[in-house]
Amino acid sequence: QVQLEESGGGLVQPGGSLRFSCAASTNLFSFYVMGWYRQAPEKQRELVATISGSGRTNYADSVKGRFTISRDNAKKTVYLQMNSLKPEDTAVYYCHAGADSRLGSWGQGTQVTVSS
Repeated sequence: QVQLEESGGGLVQPGGSLRFSCAASTNLFSFYVMGWYRQAPEKQRELVATISGSGRTNYADSVKGRFTISRDNAKKTVYLQMNSLKPEDTAVYYCHAGADSRLGSWGQGTQVTVSS
């Protein structure tokens, strides 16, 4: 089981930016698909973005052009840069390690609130 420690998040005004970091405990980090998911109140958890070990990325349509996922394999850390934030981005954001979100490891979750 990979331990994931998230940092970042908070309260931001619409149009603002935030950056998440997620540090992993495994020395096999470079082999893991890493992802960010989010869950808004009374909604199911949804994919935000994923990145393969080689850097191939995948984004939800709702965040394309605004969010950027990246990773530093040497630091065993994955990042999520969120720009042009909207109120509908308000959710708890989770870091995930693994190719299948039904399996793998999850971070503790971090609240993002976009509000004026």
